[in-house]
Amino acid sequence: MTLLTANALGSLLENAISTSSMRLGRVVHARIVKTLDSPPPPFLANYLINMYSKLDHPDSARLVLSLTPSRNVVSWTSLVSGLVQNGHFSSALLEFFEMRREGVFPNDFTFPCAFKAAASLRSSVTGKQIHALAVKCGRILDVFVGCSAFDMYFKTKLRDDARKMFDEIPERNLATWNAYISNSVTDGRPREAIGAFIEFRKIGGHPNSITFCAFLNACSDGLLLNLGEQLHGLVFRGGFDRDVSVCNGLIDFYGKCKKIHCSETVFAEMGTRNAVSWCSLVAAYVQNHEDEKASLLFLRSRKEIVETSDFMISTTLSACAGMAGLELGRSVHAHAVKACVERTIFVGSALVDMYGKCGCIEDSEQAFHEMPEKNLVTMNSLIGGYAHQGQVDRALALFEEMAPRGCGPAPNYMTFVSVLSACSRAGDVENGMKIFDSMRSRYGIEPGAEHYSCVVDMLGRAGMVERAYDFIKKMPIQPTISIWGALQNACRMHSKPHLGVIAADNLFKLDPKDSGNHVLLSNTFAAAGRWAEANTVREEMKGVGIKKGTGYSWITVKNQVHTFQAKDRSHRMNKEIQTMLTKLRNEMEAAGYKPDLKLSLYDLEEEEKVAEVAHHSEKLALAFGLLALPLGVPIRITKNLRICGDCHSFFKFVSGSVNREIIVRDNNRFHRFMGGTCSCKDYW
Repeated sequence: MTLLTANALGSLLENAISTSSMRLGRVVHARIVKTLDSPPPPFLANYLINMYSKLDHPDSARLVLSLTPSRNVVSWTSLVSGLVQNGHFSSALLEFFEMRREGVFPNDFTFPCAFKAAASLRSSVTGKQIHALAVKCGRILDVFVGCSAFDMYFKTKLRDDARKMFDEIPERNLATWNAYISNSVTDGRPREAIGAFIEFRKIGGHPNSITFCAFLNACSDGLLLNLGEQLHGLVFRGGFDRDVSVCNGLIDFYGKCKKIHCSETVFAEMGTRNAVSWCSLVAAYVQNHEDEKASLLFLRSRKEIVETSDFMISTTLSACAGMAGLELGRSVHAHAVKACVERTIFVGSALVDMYGKCGCIEDSEQAFHEMPEKNLVTMNSLIGGYAHQGQVDRALALFEEMAPRGCGPAPNYMTFVSVLSACSRAGDVENGMKIFDSMRSRYGIEPGAEHYSCVVDMLGRAGMVERAYDFIKKMPIQPTISIWGALQNACRMHSKPHLGVIAADNLFKLDPKDSGNHVLLSNTFAAAGRWAEANTVREEMKGVGIKKGTGYSWITVKNQVHTFQAKDRSHRMNKEIQTMLTKLRNEMEAAGYKPDLKLSLYDLEEEEKVAEVAHHSEKLALAFGLLALPLGVPIRITKNLRICGDCHSFFKFVSGSVNREIIVRDNNRFHRFMGGTCSCKDYW
């Protein structure tokens, strides 16, 4: 057997660390025990301590340390640095203090590890004690020790001390400036980060990829497009346009600044891409509501065998939620299970959100209950899913589990938006008003425009239109488009044209080009039988060149989307669709159904009104779904406008007569029709 020298054994231990091979490390340790005298040479003992601590076997590292008679600062630093590297910050500080009890003074490698441990624990008191020791030992002037102390103060929110520390560092290197810029961004102060970068450039500093990425993050957070574009030019001049990290930062920056075409250009021109590059562009698409492009890019990444991360999957699930792409969402869910990331906090929360927004509340609940750890985003997602379905009891029950009443996280701004939406859609005015009143008094959250809009919508839906108007007049903020829109919609529902005119006038001032506001006012007059005024509004629209947005309904069959408009006869199966509609209508009429002619919003003869409401786009989509989808498969229809009352009655009858589950997602909520009833309980 060939005898290895102590230096060769040390090299093998280093190799065990670099390859993360505990098996190799133990084999080498056994060879040391077998071939060398006990105890081994001090430098070899230090190698063993370093190997065990770096590979996250702290007990073995401590045992070797305790058996080493001549322990020195290198021995202790090897143990402390390994503990910090593996996230055992409290243990690292305990070993650091034990080292001091033995009279060993830290060196310029030990202090950065101790500062990092204190920073990670957010322990400013301990950090200050280590700082005092560094001053006493004369190590604080070392650039790495000073930079670590500065980083500790920043992460423990002692900004004034951090700035003093930065000013006192005699020689600031690139790492110090990067730490300052990065910490300013993390701390939510992008302007300060930009100021530091400019100061760094003034003294002749040469940025690296870390500096560029930090600056781009500052521009993203502050939506500072012009500054970011200037930096893009500097990136080209500095030769960093081929750096993958910098290009990823540019994709993210342009996406957040709503310049998605620039993100696409950067991505297309990248010579080398990594998983973060693909993920950054998918996220940019989602941020810019390009959900279909995000989904297609994810599928392309799978073909190119790009490594999947939990962030990539959670972002793609957000895209599926945005476009109600249930089938693709299920496929992504399957991929998450295959990648063993379905129960991480990011993917789990995204699954709860996706299933909720696709109308599958049972699947959303299952994903929620299977998560080992839940946070505020997870709970908000499920409450939002209940709100879409109008299941106020479940939404309130989950809300009750949150602090301070329950043991869950404290609710935030978005929690109250979802809870108030649930109350609005279910007509629970009493609980809704109680929750709204508690926002400021109990939770210390100032209501925003979204909350006021929910309250107006809730009162208006319940028929309290005058009370809703009084509520708007007493609001401490200026009413927004959504607030006046909620009031005008209530006026249409409950035939209050006099208040509808007031709401419309305010909407026209805020957004004069939106056709929806004009159409809603016209429909308000039509619903009240005031045809002359309804026609006047529509003529005014034509006069100023405003066109009404077209109503569409669409259904997915065998991965193909089929789109319908009212009175649409262009579909290849039009003959079968019309036959199916006639058959269903005859069955309904035999059962005593009569079309609701109030929902024909034009002054027509009765026969024409019947034809008008009989061929709404959602009815065409339903007839096609009955023809194209096999029995037992739910029929899922999406509509870009609110479902009308006649179609709602029609869908209830069909769900009972053909024994099919029908799910309709309109621009306001989900309607789940089963056995002749709807989940909204006829309140929407």
